[in-house]
Amino acid sequence: MDSAGTRVAHANGSARTTLALAISLALLVAAALVGVNAPQARAVGIDTACGTTLSAAEVDTVVELSDTTALTGTPMQRLEQAVANHRRIVEILAEHGDRRGVFAIGLDAVEQAAVMPLQRTEAAFDDPDWSHRISLELLSRFLRNLHAEFSGGATEPQWAHYFALTKQCLLSPARVAMAGYNAHLSVDLSFSVAAVRGTPANAPDYFRLVDAIATEGFRIVEVTKAVYGGDLGPLWRFYFLGEGLDAVLGAGVATGPLLRLADAGANVLIFGNGLALQDPALAATVRAEMDLLWHSADVAFEVLVALGGL
Repeated sequence: MDSAGTRVAHANGSARTTLALAISLALLVAAALVGVNAPQARAVGIDTACGTTLSAAEVDTVVELSDTTALTGTPMQRLEQAVANHRRIVEILAEHGDRRGVFAIGLDAVEQAAVMPLQRTEAAFDDPDWSHRISLELLSRFLRNLHAEFSGGATEPQWAHYFALTKQCLLSPARVAMAGYNAHLSVDLSFSVAAVRGTPANAPDYFRLVDAIATEGFRIVEVTKAVYGGDLGPLWRFYFLGEGLDAVLGAGVATGPLLRLADAGANVLIFGNGLALQDPALAATVRAEMDLLWHSADVAFEVLVALGGL
């Protein structure tokens, strides 16, 4: 993993002089595409996002269950609590067809099928405590933003974007879901690696977790289609495998970070960014590149949806 960190640092340095121009281009294209293709957001309260209205009691339940300050015990005990709370939230949102659950339902599927069985088998990891802590941190970042969404607080930009899309009811459920996975992976996972002080020595445990998720990734596609009617497959394969990258290149919206995502592999780049964030000399540049990455991936989703009608 030393080589992955070196590639990230080198790429960050080479991108420094063109970063501002690239961000401006990506955002301008995003604004143009949204202006042409996206419907206007419906005026809704916190109790509705393109499904049936949640009761006041259900909203209160989501607020309570998404409060990560209430988690107690060891990292593994808190992780078990967070996963159980998240599952109940998913059940509430899915019952109402609430689009804020279109990402969460796939996340729950892989938590149940891949993440938690592995986390409960401590012999699977070189450092079980670190593995528990990174899964807890990653899930907690989403729960904190969900808590803010349902309690009227401020959400982080990548999640504010996702929640805004959940209220644009003519958008494809798959398109909305990928905004969530983009926020979760392009931004939150790297910040989680940094928050739990990941090192190259943690790489084997990190890749055990992401490989387990990849093995069960078909469950995300299946449950999204079954519950929300969205075919996530094409956009999912684009993000992880770069399928359809030529279409994005032709539209002129493929930034350097997006190309590296496809070239090096999402999980390698994300882990490398998490390592680099811990270096004060690199942190500001890496944060800027992560911001550009999730914005440019989101623009790419718009292009692919427009071309393929997804």
